[in-house]
Amino acid sequence: MLRPPFEKVDVVIAGAGAVGLAIASEIAGRDREIYVLEKEKSYGQATSSRNSEVIHAGIYYPEGSLKAELCVMVNPMIYEICEENNIPHRRVGKIIVANGEEEIRQLEEIIVKARGNGARDLELIDEDRVRELEPRVKADAAILSPTTGIVDAYGLMDHFHW
Repeated sequence: MLRPPFEKVDVVIAGAGAVGLAIASEIAGRDREIYVLEKEKSYGQATSSRNSEVIHAGIYYPEGSLKAELCVMVNPMIYEICEENNIPHRRVGKIIVANGEEEIRQLEEIIVKARGNGARDLELIDEDRVRELEPRVKADAAILSPTTGIVDAYGLMDHFHW
């Protein structure tokens, strides 16, 4: 087995999924020797091939967590990368519905936490607005997250793969 001289490598990235490839793409070309290590036969075969391909807005993660911070920061970046490089994606938005007073209180807690994490453009909407957006959904209230979307994960990884 060929073993690279790791003591002379500037950067080693574990995993050739969407995140590993994005990191490698960002730092490539800066006169650094980079190794991307992947246990599968090709890139994107583990978690990145089994996700829901959602562009998250940072709504559910614990306040102040790295996941929340990264979702909020990366959300507009993903849209920009996709638009500039013709990567299939859609800003579909998302509604989180509630029925009854207890669930509405839970929505209010979610929106406070999400805004604390920096999630943008969240709106608490009423039953009429829910019906306007989704006529077949029954809800007393909802959170509208217009920055939530979907992306072709392989299209994104293909863009980062060199």
